[in-house]
Amino acid sequence: MKFSIGVLLTLSSAAAFSPVAFRPTTTNNNNGLVLHQSTEVEQDEKAASKKENRLRMMKSDQFHRKGFKEVRDQVEGRMVEEYESSLVKDLRTSNYVMDKDGVKVYLAKDFGFCWGVERSIALAYEAVDHFPDRKIHITNELIHNPEVNDKLDEMNVQFIEKVGDGEKNFETVQEGDVVILPAFGASYEEMDYFDKKNVEVVDTTCPWVSKVWNTVDKHQKSGLTSIIHGKYGHEETIATTSFCEDYICVKNMKEAEMVADYIVNGGDKEEFLKYFENAVSEGFDPDTMLKKLGLANQTTMYKKETRAIGQLLQKTMMKKYGPQEVKEHYMEFDTICDATQERQDAVHELVENASENDLDFILVIGGWDSSNTAHLLEIPDMAGVRSFHINRAECIGADNTITHRTVTGEIVTEPFVKDLDKEIVMGVTSGASTPDAAVQDSLSSIFLLKKMHDASKE
Repeated sequence: MKFSIGVLLTLSSAAAFSPVAFRPTTTNNNNGLVLHQSTEVEQDEKAASKKENRLRMMKSDQFHRKGFKEVRDQVEGRMVEEYESSLVKDLRTSNYVMDKDGVKVYLAKDFGFCWGVERSIALAYEAVDHFPDRKIHITNELIHNPEVNDKLDEMNVQFIEKVGDGEKNFETVQEGDVVILPAFGASYEEMDYFDKKNVEVVDTTCPWVSKVWNTVDKHQKSGLTSIIHGKYGHEETIATTSFCEDYICVKNMKEAEMVADYIVNGGDKEEFLKYFENAVSEGFDPDTMLKKLGLANQTTMYKKETRAIGQLLQKTMMKKYGPQEVKEHYMEFDTICDATQERQDAVHELVENASENDLDFILVIGGWDSSNTAHLLEIPDMAGVRSFHINRAECIGADNTITHRTVTGEIVTEPFVKDLDKEIVMGVTSGASTPDAAVQDSLSSIFLLKKMHDASKE
């Protein structure tokens, strides 16, 4: 492991952040008890109350964020056994280059598990060991990695059922049960519900996500609408928007340009709201709520695009209100996590050296629903370097095919190595939620593919 669990669990502390004036409610339907957001607002619920309420929740004896020391050593040993890789260690110690079985591998210098992910897994594993006789639930995937979530399933952690439209069925959660909040965080409404339900809560939220919540808190206190560079349906962004009052989400530069154009030139409000109907706060009015903006982002987005969106918005406010007034209308903080940036920079380095190293392709390993991994794929793809995003070693077929996720989100199968007669030269990286063991398994599949082909020629 890159960090000891003890260090991981002391690197962060609880952060304050801001809220929305929605109250959690539950309804019964054919699927059972469902938690959703109510649009009713009570006059005495001010924005600051959610911050205060979360701090109160975190002080409860039933709210756990620092883990359980009595099981820490055994958990650390299990994580090393399950997720570390001797092959990857060898790559690290050989300057990130390896020749093996007719394959030359260039490993990105930053890749794989970040400390926030390791911390989240450690907390979840410790919860299972600490509460051996309790029923344990998790509100979502812990992280976007199939191996890790499969392990939790094997440990009998119950994944709360999704019943459509962003709603979840919490009927199975009973008083005295244990509920794990994933690395992406959980919405204020969910946290408030569990606090009132009298359950043990194990909060594995990444501190970098909490940093975004701090940022939107500053927006609210400054009277700004939060403009969030992120995917409105992503678990992290869902949690973040639950702590906003007024917000709009943009997933890319195209959508940011639509917002900028509306700010400067106005437009068809009905058409604008129709396009962003799932990405704005309740009652959003672009004519009044785009006058003062604060930028934040989903921590796993493509950093260069976030910076470009920030520059666009700043120029937009200068054009609309003049250079002297821009600070009154626009604010931004860098909320891309260090691990995301470092992994993106390392892939850029692989791409920049692709011609010199004569790379046949770059392999990106990580969950297909992992945002940070998907953005790693975009870098070689935009540079015209052949690249593949796989989620498991099994995606590499013995018939020299590869099943992979494209930058547009399609899962396709196609021929893999173009010429097995020559040495395979490849780059490899992995997302922040991908264990080293998954990298080893994927590389081993390629070594075997080459070895079997060479043997067939003898």
